[in-house]
Amino acid sequence: MEFRSAKQDDLPKLLQMYQSIIRKMDEDGIQIWDEVYPCAFLSEDIERNRLFVASEGDTILAAFALCDSNDGQEALSWEQPSARACYLDRLGVSPLHAGQGIGGKMLSYAMSLARQKSADYLRLFVVDCNHPAIGLYQKSGFVRADGVYLEEIDEDFSLREYGFEIRL
Repeated sequence: MEFRSAKQDDLPKLLQMYQSIIRKMDEDGIQIWDEVYPCAFLSEDIERNRLFVASEGDTILAAFALCDSNDGQEALSWEQPSARACYLDRLGVSPLHAGQGIGGKMLSYAMSLARQKSADYLRLFVVDCNHPAIGLYQKSGFVRADGVYLEEIDEDFSLREYGFEIRL
């Protein structure tokens, strides 16, 4: 398995992978991603050099974005609110490769990249109903921050998000 920065040439395969994740999440009753999120953000993530993939040959197994900030970062009580942090976004593992430990390996890779950026913490947000992701983060040593971030999607719909962090 190779870990690397995503390239624009990867975009068609990334879109296919995320669309398969969205279908699987919908089947599992976790209807939080759609064609807009995360798919509409991938090209910009690649352009800004913040999208990373795990691949084997021509197959993309998983991806995530590593960002310097998050809209919800001020909404929660972090262990050290003023500490330098990187934010993990859009972590997804291909359903064809789920259950192989790839999610945990991606988190380790994200921690390594955050350390290279001199971050003290890796933080992330996860929707409250995404129990598989919450379980992965807790199993990987992430600790839930106090509070809930209510992300307004539109005037009629908000997502309840928990924040998790790990000290690097």
